[in-house]
Amino acid sequence: MKTLYWLGSALDDLKEFPEDARREAGYDLRRIQSGLEPRDWKPMKTVGAGVREIRITETSGAFRVFYIIERSDAVYVLHAFQKKAQKTEQKDIDKGKARYQLIE
Repeated sequence: MKTLYWLGSALDDLKEFPEDARREAGYDLRRIQSGLEPRDWKPMKTVGAGVREIRITETSGAFRVFYIIERSDAVYVLHAFQKKAQKTEQKDIDKGKARYQLIE
């Protein structure tokens, strides 16, 4: 089982998700810890090499979690946020990039 490392306010931000979205994110993070893929994800090369985005869509809106598997035993959660527009806002990409720099 890989260890989760939360950078910056990522854990607190995830705790602010509505209950259903929080549960979905937790389920996918557990899958990642176990060596499986999340159910809905895409690469986020604009944030950094190897960064992926968990995508959650439910009645309250769209939610995203940026993460990277840095080693075989570690997953770094960079950022968790509610997506408000079709395109990911630059401020969210910038926050992910800044936290990505912390693990390089």
